[in-house]
Amino acid sequence: MGNKVAAVGTVWRVLLWPLQALQSARGMLFPWIAVLVGCGIGAWFSVPVEPGAGSYSLAALLLAGGLVLATKVELARPLGLALAAAAAGWIAAGIRAHSLDAPMLGFRYYGPVEGRIVEIDRSQSDALRLTLDQVVLQEVSPARTPLRVRISLQDEQNWLHPTPGQVVILTANLAAPEGPVEPGAFDFRRMAFFDQLGAVGYTRTPVLLLEEPTGGALPVDRLRSWLTQGMLAHMDGQAGAFAAGAMTGDRSAITEDTVQALRDSSLAHLLAISGMNMAFLTGFVFALLRYGLALVPFAALRVNTKKVAAVVSFAVALFYLLLSGANVATERAFIMIAVFLGAVLLDRRALTLRSVAVAAMLLLLARPESLLDPGFQMSFAATIALITGFAALDGSIYRERIPRWLMPVFTLVLSSLIGGLSTAPYAAAHFNRFTDYGLIANLLTVPVMGAVIMPAGAVAALLAPFGLAALPLWVMEQGARWILFVAHWIAGLEGSVTAIPAPDPSVLPLFTLGALWLILWRGKVQLAGVVPVFAALVLWLTAERPVLLVSGDGRLLGLEGPEGRALSAPKGGGFAAENWLQNDGDLAAQALAAERPGFDGPKGERWFDLAGLHAVALSGKGAEAKLPEVCQSAELVILAAEAAAAPEACPLIDAKTLSATGPLAIWREGGGLRIVTTKGARRLWSPPLREARLPDLSAKGLKLAAQ
Repeated sequence: MGNKVAAVGTVWRVLLWPLQALQSARGMLFPWIAVLVGCGIGAWFSVPVEPGAGSYSLAALLLAGGLVLATKVELARPLGLALAAAAAGWIAAGIRAHSLDAPMLGFRYYGPVEGRIVEIDRSQSDALRLTLDQVVLQEVSPARTPLRVRISLQDEQNWLHPTPGQVVILTANLAAPEGPVEPGAFDFRRMAFFDQLGAVGYTRTPVLLLEEPTGGALPVDRLRSWLTQGMLAHMDGQAGAFAAGAMTGDRSAITEDTVQALRDSSLAHLLAISGMNMAFLTGFVFALLRYGLALVPFAALRVNTKKVAAVVSFAVALFYLLLSGANVATERAFIMIAVFLGAVLLDRRALTLRSVAVAAMLLLLARPESLLDPGFQMSFAATIALITGFAALDGSIYRERIPRWLMPVFTLVLSSLIGGLSTAPYAAAHFNRFTDYGLIANLLTVPVMGAVIMPAGAVAALLAPFGLAALPLWVMEQGARWILFVAHWIAGLEGSVTAIPAPDPSVLPLFTLGALWLILWRGKVQLAGVVPVFAALVLWLTAERPVLLVSGDGRLLGLEGPEGRALSAPKGGGFAAENWLQNDGDLAAQALAAERPGFDGPKGERWFDLAGLHAVALSGKGAEAKLPEVCQSAELVILAAEAAAAPEACPLIDAKTLSATGPLAIWREGGGLRIVTTKGARRLWSPPLREARLPDLSAKGLKLAAQ
């Protein structure tokens, strides 16, 4: 009996050990609440079928049960809060998605479009784009009409000076936002769903103004446009466009060439109104007020200048948030600033992992979709790394080992190095590139952004009512000219960009959780975080790419070859071609990739070898008429049209099949091939599923299975 009691006691102690360990680590557990909220959100986005009422009921029970467990059982408090946090993330994602559910265009539309301009920007082809709300489409009922549409202007419209609030009419081609260009790639349709963007398209016809903005329509957007035009009137060229974009968020005057140079030099973050820009502006206002009031004895002796500066800085940050359009990146930055200033008002340390966790939790619960946003991931990665990195340094480095005059240089170099290293994995995973000279570019430009452009912009805003803004705007322009000079110089250097292949979808979550474990835990258990980080890197380095990619319309194919991916056409399907090559870690242009060996034959009849299969891609006029002939010799036929009557037993993938499957990826698997389709999920943002029949090639000695 005694042995049994001892055995039971041992088992009980083993079961209680994790809870006791968590209890002893309570002081460092708070940031994990934000991590677990993110895990719940990530789980919600990862399921292929839209969660039903049952899943939300279970999550609600876990949320309530976790909170009860946390309040009633002291030892189980960390476990209860963990369950509640993950359940809260799941519920928040569901509530957000269903609250934004809006019509997406279910067919291709060509005809009149009427709407109110709410946003103006530029496409990757440098075309001006208008985002419209209050949309009216001819013979389309309001219940089927998208809340917002975005239209690219393919021709110059010199008579049009678009301003938010204007009501315009035009004739446009519209369609629902496309999904990924290949399985597992970025899902533009999902992003459009959360932006309530129900259709995208283009026009080559004149855009006519129906109505000027009414008195109270979109006041903040109109103010942004007015300020941008005022700044551009005093600053020339792309320098003025950059300065205006950094201050107001209106980037419609910035050309694609400038944007590309900023990307290739790792300076695109200077243009995004995010943590750095908002920190520079509010930091300048905070310092100006705090030390300015300190110079006035009457004020310095009677008020807490630090807290007065914090309150005014918060108001400036709030105004800046509204002015810039309150997008996800700016909201993230504002929450961080608000937490920082709140800590100042409460006499707490401002920059801690706890404050970062509060900011992340608030943003994730308010906008769960931001978890998938590269800006969210990179911003918090940099912030966490900077706090941890500087905290890990011995204070004596600052007090004794480095001269006081060298401290600003040391801090700048170290912060740029830490920020660059911490965001590099996320930038490489999302954008398939590493900017080799990004550290140099940031060292040469970040001080100018913080000490010249943002302060000059704040001074210009203060002096503008008195007609004295010309001088600070000139100073802004010179700072912007320097930044653009550095961007173009660095981007033009040989080897300035290294292409990185796209990782498996599991890589970033594994890497992030491992890195967070290493940062947030203490003691020997901390080293356990090395395992998922190492596993993520191995998965990334050993990742394979599909042997064949087929576009959603069948007009473009990408075949793996000895010189890289060969494309079946030098033009057409440019967006898919660009993304395929980038995901391969290939910087080649489409025209160059089309010259690589892999495809033979004339333009509309491209023959290729697919792991032993004799295959052909047919497109253009007369493609369907070639089916009887090619089906006799080809073991796989891809037709960029809908086959009215295919020959018996022809191994055919036509446009009808592709419309149901979406773009295809064909992988090597064992001794055969595996087809992976893009359209397979049943989520709120997914297009309606239709049955698709893929050819069965098992008789050819190859396993070809649809997934």
